[in-house]
Amino acid sequence: MNSIKINVAQQQLQLFDEDGALLQQYTVSTSKKGTGNQNGSEQTPLGLHRIKDKLGGAMPINEVYLGRVPHGNLEECQERGVELPDDVIMSRILWLEGMEPGRNQGGYVDTYQRFIYIHGTNHEDTIGTPTSIGCIRMCNQDIINLYRLVDVGSEVLIEE
Repeated sequence: MNSIKINVAQQQLQLFDEDGALLQQYTVSTSKKGTGNQNGSEQTPLGLHRIKDKLGGAMPINEVYLGRVPHGNLEECQERGVELPDDVIMSRILWLEGMEPGRNQGGYVDTYQRFIYIHGTNHEDTIGTPTSIGCIRMCNQDIINLYRLVDVGSEVLIEE
């Protein structure tokens, strides 16, 4: 099974095959508030995670998700007057679950309960700089490509 390594300092996501060979590398955007695992911190959590859920596989690029429910593409949502947050979740969602009890799993440090995703964004122009509110943002085409190459259960290591 393929695995992911995210380097916060470099704003890079690397995808490795089961033998550890580098398959792909993408530029990402992590939290503007740095790293941390505390609930409510709006920071990107560190440590070992896995992909718990994959959402949006059949949807077109630039699909907008509110509460993980597809609402149409960004232009359609804007035309219909849908109230959108500044940080729109788009195209695909890889929902992360922490695997280290007390660090990123359980209690006030639970990555899954914090709704930490790897996802597409309406702020592609900021990819490469820390500007998210905790999640790992990717360009929409990049998250679609990554989505195809990972499975539920794939490990994701997030480190500084």
